[in-house]
Amino acid sequence: MDTLKICHLYPEVLNLYGDRGNIRCLTQRLAWRGMKAEVTRVGIGDSDPLTDYDLFFSGGGQDFEQEVLLKDLAAGKGDNIRAAVEDGKVFLCICGGYQMMGNYYETSDGVRCDFLGAVDFYTKGGEKRMIGNYAFELGTESGGSTVVGFENHSGRTYLGSGVTPLGHVLKGCGNNGNDGTEGVRYRNVFGCYSHGPVLPKNPAFSDELIRDAFQRKTGTRPELEPLDDTVELLAHDTVLERVLNGTAGKEE
Repeated sequence: MDTLKICHLYPEVLNLYGDRGNIRCLTQRLAWRGMKAEVTRVGIGDSDPLTDYDLFFSGGGQDFEQEVLLKDLAAGKGDNIRAAVEDGKVFLCICGGYQMMGNYYETSDGVRCDFLGAVDFYTKGGEKRMIGNYAFELGTESGGSTVVGFENHSGRTYLGSGVTPLGHVLKGCGNNGNDGTEGVRYRNVFGCYSHGPVLPKNPAFSDELIRDAFQRKTGTRPELEPLDDTVELLAHDTVLERVLNGTAGKEE
C-alpha cells in the first residue's frame, strides 16, 4: 500500500491543547501496521499547491491567530484548500481550524471576518465560553463510534443546508450549545471542537480517517489490520463514563 501523505496546515499558529498529537497518532497507527506516513508542514507564506497530499490536518487557534491567516489564505492558499476539499481529500479540522473552513466568523461585538467558505456554515462569538470534557456520537457516514474530547470555545457554529453535523452531542455543548450538533461533515471534511488531542483516545475515529484517506487515494477501501487498543479504549471508556455521569474534571 502506498505511503499516506499528510499535510499539517499552519502548525505554527493552529496548535492549542496539543492538537498536533493527532498527527502523531495517525503516523503511529500506520507504523504499527507496517504502513508509512509522510508529514509535511505547510505554514504562512508557503506556496505549496497542496495537490499531492492525501490527508490534511489543522488544529485550534485563538481569534487573533485566525485573523493572522486571512492574508495568507487570500494570497492563494485559500483557493488551494477549497480545491482539495472539492477533490475529496480528507481533512481533520479542530476548533479554530474548523471555524476557518466556514463562511465567516462574527465576533461578539459585530466584527465580521470572512473565512474560506469551503463548507457552508458560519460562526458567531458569544460572551460565555463553552468549556469542558464532552462526548458525541458520530454519524453513520463517519463510522458511528462515540468520541470523547475537550471543548473550549466561545464561537457558536451554525451549519448550512448542504452539510451535515459530524455527530450529535451526548453530553456537552458541541457546535452552539442549543441544537445538539457537533462539528461538520462535508465530502471528506471532518470538523469538530474536540481538543485533547482527539484521536489517541478515539481509535475507531482515527482508523475511519485512515480508511477514508486511502480510499480516496487508491479507489479501494482498505481492511486495516486490528491493533491492540486496550490502553486507548480504557482511556476512552473511562472519560466517557465520567462525562456521562458528570464527574469528568472533578477531583476524586
